[in-house]
Amino acid sequence: MEYKVVIDELIAFRNQKNWQKYHTLPGLARALSVESAEVNQLFLWQDSENDDVILQDGKAAQDLKMELADTLTYAYYMCEKLGVEPNDLVHEKLQTNKKRHWKFDED
Repeated sequence: MEYKVVIDELIAFRNQKNWQKYHTLPGLARALSVESAEVNQLFLWQDSENDDVILQDGKAAQDLKMELADTLTYAYYMCEKLGVEPNDLVHEKLQTNKKRHWKFDED
């Protein structure tokens, strides 16, 4: 889906629910933090650091997808408030990172 279609649907949903007053940058940042913690919670107390543990469990993989969707939703709302597109931000940050020298690089 195109970003414009997704953000338009998100804004319409937000407005239908009359949540505009809650969608301040600090409020959205808090919501994003809570949702990202829920992503991490899916891995709590697992015996393995192996990705296969969650990928082989259909319900766990679906739960992860839905929590990622929640985090992306709040990130999209924040981008809308800032007047930027998420893909543009990610690309800009990638260009910055390509120029950085990481301490753990082995080259």
